[in-house]
Amino acid sequence: MRHPIDPKIDCVFKALLGAEANRALLIHFLNAMLGSELTAPISSVEILNPYNEREFLDDKLSVVDVKARDDQGGLHQIEIQLLSYRDLPARISYGWADLYSSQLSSGETYAKLKPTYAIWLLAQDLLPDPDRYLHDFRLRDAQGRSLVDHGGIWLLELNKFHAERVNTEQERWLKFFKEGATLDREALPLWMQTPEMRQAMSTLERFSEKDRAYHAYQARQNYLRQQMSIQQELDERRADIEQAQRALEQEQLAAERERLAAEQARATAEQARATAEQARVETEQACMALEQERAAKDAALAELERLKAQLRDSTD
Repeated sequence: MRHPIDPKIDCVFKALLGAEANRALLIHFLNAMLGSELTAPISSVEILNPYNEREFLDDKLSVVDVKARDDQGGLHQIEIQLLSYRDLPARISYGWADLYSSQLSSGETYAKLKPTYAIWLLAQDLLPDPDRYLHDFRLRDAQGRSLVDHGGIWLLELNKFHAERVNTEQERWLKFFKEGATLDREALPLWMQTPEMRQAMSTLERFSEKDRAYHAYQARQNYLRQQMSIQQELDERRADIEQAQRALEQEQLAAERERLAAEQARATAEQARATAEQARVETEQACMALEQERAAKDAALAELERLKAQLRDSTD
C-alpha cells in the first residue's frame, strides 16, 4: 500500500540527502542551493553523519541534520526546520559557528580553515520580509566587504516560495520540498521529470511501501506533531504572559502618572499657600507701615499744636 510521504519530515529529509545511496542527490542539492557562490561545482562529497534507519526507530531525538565535506574541503550542514521559535536564529548561528570551529585541532593553524555553509529549509516564516524566500548571511561589514570568504548561512523559507514554473534547479528542489507530499507518483508533473527528482521520489516510495520505514516515518511525524503542539502551547502561554506584563506595565504607568499628577497638584497647592502667606505678610507689613506713618503724622500734628500754643502764650 502506498502512503503519502512528506519530504519535510526530518527522517525522510535525511534519507533523501544524507544516505550514502543518495550521495548524487546531495551533490546536486548543494550545487543547486549555492550556485555561483562556489568557485567550482561540487563533484564529490563525504557524508559525515550518514542516514541510519534504525536511529529513527530507536531514538526520537536523533540528530537529523546532514553534514558533509566536499572535494575542496568545504563543510556543509543541511537541515529542515518545521517550526519557527524565538531562539531559532541563535541556534542556526551557533550551529554554523560550531561546525566552522570544528575544523581545527590543537596546534593546527588558521590556514586549514575552509568555507563552511549552513543551509536551512524553513517550513514556517522566520524573517519579516514577505517577498524574499532566500536569505544568505556572510561575514561582511556595513559596506559589504567580506572579512573572509568562508561561506555563511543560507535560509530558504518555503512558505514564501510561490514559483509556478521551474526555471532553476534550486527552484526545482524548493518546489519538491513544498509540494512533495501531494505529488501523484503515477502522474508526476513535467518539472519532476529529471533523474534527480525521480531518484528523490523513489526514496519517498521506499518510505511509503516498506513497513519498517513507514513506521519510522509515522513515529517521527507523530513526535514532531507533539513537539509542534507543545511549542504552540508554550507560544500561547508566552503570549498571554507578555500580554499580562504589558497590561501590568500600563497599569503601573497609569499609577505613576496619577502619582506625578498628585505630586504636581500638591506642589501647586503648596506654592499657592506660600504665595498667600507671602501676600499676608506683605499686607501686614504694609499695614504696620501705614500705622507708623499715621502715628508719625499724629505726632507731627501734636507737636505743631504745641508750638502754636507756645506761640500764642508768648504773644499774650
